[in-house]
Amino acid sequence: MAVDSTDDLEAVLGYETIAVVGCSSTPGKAAHNVPKYMLEHGYDIVPVNPFADEIFGRKAYDSLAAVEESIDVVCCFRPSEEISEIVDAALERDDIQAIWMQSGIRDDDAAARAEADGRTVVQDRCMKVEYRRLVA
Repeated sequence: MAVDSTDDLEAVLGYETIAVVGCSSTPGKAAHNVPKYMLEHGYDIVPVNPFADEIFGRKAYDSLAAVEESIDVVCCFRPSEEISEIVDAALERDDIQAIWMQSGIRDDDAAARAEADGRTVVQDRCMKVEYRRLVA
């Protein structure tokens, strides 16, 4: 399902475990500050970054497939050209309920595949901004 309504966004923000693909260990970058904010507001953040061993004191995984724990939402901080591959990896897992593409990131074809598989998709929206607007 494509998310446009406030209720749909609130439903996605109601999930607890967020795997952040492209999570950065560099403070000041959105890919660091947004997941850090979500972590500070009670979310379980699972960093996915093949170039880091640990982010926020948590193990960083090389890929979605390598994540051992259950994931509710995949938050994408990668260029739009890489989204198709990330969505395919997400669709390999049964636990992922939603895929969230951060501001400036979208792939309509990948989103349609995810939606056809019963996953909720948010495109081109900042998770932190929406959390602050709807939940905080």
